[in-house]
Amino acid sequence: MSSYDPAREGAEMAFDGKMSYSDYLGLGDILGAQHPRTDSHDEMLFIIQHQTSELWMRLAIHELTAARHALRADEVQPAFKMLSRVARIFEQLNNAWDVLRTMTPSEYTDFRDKLGQSSGFQSYQYRLIEFMLGNRNHAMLRPHAHRADLSKLLQDELAKPSLYDEAIALLARRGFAIPDEVLNRDITQPHSPHDAVMAAWAEVYRHPKTHWALYELAEKLVDFEDYFRRWRFNHVTTVERVIGFKRGTGGTGGVSYLRRMLEVELFAELWHVRTIL
Repeated sequence: MSSYDPAREGAEMAFDGKMSYSDYLGLGDILGAQHPRTDSHDEMLFIIQHQTSELWMRLAIHELTAARHALRADEVQPAFKMLSRVARIFEQLNNAWDVLRTMTPSEYTDFRDKLGQSSGFQSYQYRLIEFMLGNRNHAMLRPHAHRADLSKLLQDELAKPSLYDEAIALLARRGFAIPDEVLNRDITQPHSPHDAVMAAWAEVYRHPKTHWALYELAEKLVDFEDYFRRWRFNHVTTVERVIGFKRGTGGTGGVSYLRRMLEVELFAELWHVRTIL
C-alpha cells in the first residue's frame, strides 16, 4: 500500500516564511512553560493541570465580560450563548479533576515541599471570576498586594456591577419593582438576598411564557452556578483524597477552608425561589 501524501490534495507542506499551526497558537511559549522543580514523574501532571485550568479561566473571564456587557445593553440572546459556554468551560474544569485524582498521596509528597507557599488559593483569575459573579470578599485582595497590576485589576472589577447586579437591573428595566436600595447599593460589596428580588424571580417562574427571556436568563445563571458548585465540590474531594486534612501550601486549612466555600451562594434568590413556587 502506497503512503498517503496530503500535498496531492492541496495541503500546505512548506512553511518557510508562512504562519504555521505552532506559530499561530504560540506553542513554543505554551509547551515550554512547564518547569518542574524535582525529578518526580507526577510533578508534570500537577503543573499542566493548573496551567490548563488557568487557560480555561481566561476564556471564562472573556465570556463573562461579554455576557455582562450584553445584559447591560439589553442584548439577552448573545448573553445566553456566552453563559452556556461558560457552563461548558466549567464542565471541562470539572473533568480535569478526574485526571489529577490519578495522583496518589505518595506521589504528591515527592514534590509538595518544592511548591513553597504557592497555592491555587492565590489564583488571581479565579478571584476575578468570583468578583465578577458577585462573591466580593475584600480580604481576598491581600494575596495580590505584592503586585500593583493585579491589585488594580481586582480593584477595578470591584468598582463594576457584578453579572448578577446586571441581571437584577434587567429585571427592573423589564418592569419589576426592584427598590433603589438594591439598584443603588454599594456594588463593591456582595449582594444580599432581598425579598423584592425574590418576588420578581418568582413572578418570572410562575409565568415563563410572559417573561421568557428572563426565564431563560434565570436558568442559564442557575446552570452555570450548578457547574461552578460541582467544580468547588470536586476540588474539595480531590484535595482530601490526595492530602487528607493537612494545611494547604498557601496556609489555608485545606479541606476545611474549601468546605466553607461550598456554602457560598452566587445567585441566592434564584436558588431560594424554588422553595416558594
